[in-house]
Amino acid sequence: MIYQGGCHCGRVVFKVEGELTRVLACNCSMCSRKGALHWFVPRDAFRLFTPEENLATYTFNQHVIKHRFCPNCGVHPFGEGVDSEGHRMAAVNVRCLEHVEFQSLPVDHFDGRAL
Repeated sequence: MIYQGGCHCGRVVFKVEGELTRVLACNCSMCSRKGALHWFVPRDAFRLFTPEENLATYTFNQHVIKHRFCPNCGVHPFGEGVDSEGHRMAAVNVRCLEHVEFQSLPVDHFDGRAL
């Protein structure tokens, strides 16, 4: 299935393709403050329609995950990184997807504070 997503003001727009069956809630200092529910997909399944220069990026700790957000409205719709096997990944915040009933999705919990 293909999902459309973006930030609150509409400056960040993307589509992502895949089967959304579960989400991940991380308790690290960043994710817990954002309230993000992540869906990890291969970066090739994620298509960004916003020019790279119109995004803001925040990194912390080991600086391996790019937390991408809209510099206008401040919403964090996705992040980018590499998985343990070296594959490029996108971490889509499912709260930023259109027409998704994320409350009904099973949630896996990740202890990001322990890293």
